Amino acid sequence: MRITLDLPDDFARSLEANLPRALLEGLALEGYRSGKLTEEQVRKMLGYGTRLQVDGFLKEHGVYLDYTLEDLDRETETSREFSSR
Repeated sequence: MRITLDLPDDFARSLEANLPRALLEGLALEGYRSGKLTEEQVRKMLGYGTRLQVDGFLKEHGVYLDYTLEDLDRETETSREFSSR
């Protein structure tokens, strides 16, 4: 998809090098924050190879993974099951 923005020339010149990545990151952050994008979609959108990279990116921007107490309980129970084997 291609998106075109009309910006004043002096403003566009000052942002030219970093603007495409900054816009992409902003869209990814807002999409994740709003629940419209999943962690996997953010990973693909930003070209990251692992979910740890996504987690780091989100943390750098004050956005944390959607991880509930129920998720923790489920993972704790799964861990106990494997430990008892």
